[in-house]
Parts: sequence; structure tokens; C-alpha cells
Amino acid sequence: MRLLALLALPVLLAVPLRAALGAAQAGAAPALTVSDAWARATVEGQTGSGVFLRLTSRQDAQLVGASSDAADRVEIHEMRLVNNVMTMRRIESLPLPAGKTVALEHGYHIMLIGLKRQLQPGQSVALSLLWLDAKGVRHATEVIAPVRALNSTAGKP
Repeated sequence: MRLLALLALPVLLAVPLRAALGAAQAGAAPALTVSDAWARATVEGQTGSGVFLRLTSRQDAQLVGASSDAADRVEIHEMRLVNNVMTMRRIESLPLPAGKTVALEHGYHIMLIGLKRQLQPGQSVALSLLWLDAKGVRHATEVIAPVRALNSTAGKP
């Protein structure tokens, strides 16, 4: 009887493991995918900088905030040309339509306010993106944004 139990043990252990591996291989995509994240370097004494990235949600969602230990405050900002003057303002949320990539590169970005240290190329900034899914459930997605040179633009390190 003991021998039978010992022979059955690997089979019993393999079933849950196989099921777990099958689920992972099935590739349940994350609800929110972050790509091309980066933060702009600063000069000594500069107290603010931007984080740029692309977000793709599997379902309708909203970006509602962010936080980072690198800054006192973190806000979602929109930039617009108004009467030939570029303006920047904080927005409460940013819609993330299902299946569409929303680029926070030109018109939108994450603003780090009250930086606690100078951001230098080669470093990185950790932040947590706060978002609501289609049911209104709040989630956080952790992001590591490499710091790029002051003259960097989207797509160009």
C-alpha cells in the first residue's frame, strides 16, 4: 500500500502543476500593459520632470493617478496648444479604451512634482499607476522607467 502511495504521489503533484503551467501558457494577458516607459533627466535643482509611456488595456479602463517615492506628488497632465500658447494642466483621469494603445508621449504625460533627487541618465524611476477597470475596481500597476537624456523624445533614447 505504501509503495502504491509513493508511486501515485508524482502523478498527483503533476496534475495541479500541469494545470497551472497550462494557464500560464494560455497566456492570460495582463489587464493593463505598459510599454516604452521612460523619464526625462533633470538638471541640478530642477524640481519636476515627466514620465512617458504607452498603455494598452484589455477592457475599457481609466488611468486615475500615479505615485512614486521619487517625488512629493505625481499627476496626470495634458498639454494643449491654446491661442498659440502651449498649456499644461492636471487632469483627473485618462480614458483607456479596450484594445487601443494610449500614448502618454506628446499630449499627455505623468508629471513628477517635488523631485527628491536629480534624475540622471542610467538611473530609473519606480512608479505605481492607479487605474479603474470597466467595473470600477481600483488597480495598481508597477512601472520602472529608465531615465533618458534631457534631449530625448518618444521613441528616441
